[in-house]
Amino acid sequence: MTVKYYLIAGEASGDLHGSNLIKKLKYFDVHSQIRCWGGEKMADAGGDLVMHYKNLAFMGFVEVIKNIRTILSLMSYCKKDILNFQPDVLVLIDYPGFNLRIAKWAKKHGIKVVYYITPQVWAWHKSRVHDLGGYTDLLIVILPFEPDFFHKYGYKTLYAGHPLLDAINDFTPDAGTLETLRGGKEILALLPGSRKQEINTMLPILLEACKDSSYHIVIAAAPSVDDVFLEKIIRNAGLSTAPTIIKNQTYTILTEASFAFVSSGTATLETALFDVPQIVCYKGNFISYHIAKRLIDLKYISLVNLIADKEVVKELIQNELTKESLIKELENLKIRCEDIQKEYKAIKTLLGEKGASEKAAKAIFKLTSDG
Repeated sequence: MTVKYYLIAGEASGDLHGSNLIKKLKYFDVHSQIRCWGGEKMADAGGDLVMHYKNLAFMGFVEVIKNIRTILSLMSYCKKDILNFQPDVLVLIDYPGFNLRIAKWAKKHGIKVVYYITPQVWAWHKSRVHDLGGYTDLLIVILPFEPDFFHKYGYKTLYAGHPLLDAINDFTPDAGTLETLRGGKEILALLPGSRKQEINTMLPILLEACKDSSYHIVIAAAPSVDDVFLEKIIRNAGLSTAPTIIKNQTYTILTEASFAFVSSGTATLETALFDVPQIVCYKGNFISYHIAKRLIDLKYISLVNLIADKEVVKELIQNELTKESLIKELENLKIRCEDIQKEYKAIKTLLGEKGASEKAAKAIFKLTSDG
């Protein structure tokens, strides 16, 4: 019997983790059919791509409200497509605003649901832990402190370890990109995110801080980001030497970078795993930020600091993110470089061994055969 899997990821990091999961599902179940929402990586891994994550990139309370009709339309289309496909298991990858609603609906229709890379309910909306537990058959978590959190509420979880360890372990730098990067000045990498609105808000500030820089400025662009959009922001910045834009080669860039300005999110942990000292950046819509600030119960926003449970890297949030603060903190990075890399080593130890994608795929495959 052919087993059918339906995966939903709503952003670039989910596409990466989803692609590694698909590869392992195919390993355990070579005849499986996999239909997915995600990106190029999931499609290349063997998933039948239904919807690209660039059509789902709504970040913040205000942005969601503005685009509510589009989001509801996408959700309706997703539900119909799931029913038509009739999967044996639905695998939801992060992206909680969309995926938790799909989980609730799917359970009512008798579909087995796995949540892989669970929403950060430990940070805010702790009541949502019951939605996760009630609407899913299996929770697979990737951060070392998450099992204890869910166990407090009586929900069993599988701690698979962090899938980034797999992705980086399997990574080979691109030779052409390395040639572009080597032989010149030290590299300051800019990782401005994958969503248009966060790039539009933050990249101009990052570039402003680079105006008189002696570094080779390299922008690590997500594959979904439009070239014309990026080039317009760069032109408006008025740098004497234009930065180099390299798409879909973030890991290769990080192998060569001396320092990085990084948009908060998975990229902060990726940067740490490549031992690159970084400044974490976040600036959002004014209203969305202040709503989130009242709801989120966290000391830090970056995965690096959350896992370490202390400030390893500097976070410049909202009004703190300025040209002046970036220049100042970049100078501090040079002084603190060795200390930061020592803390990165401790974080790697906390994350444990590689093999997260394989553990997750094995558990999901077992669920389909349990009846």
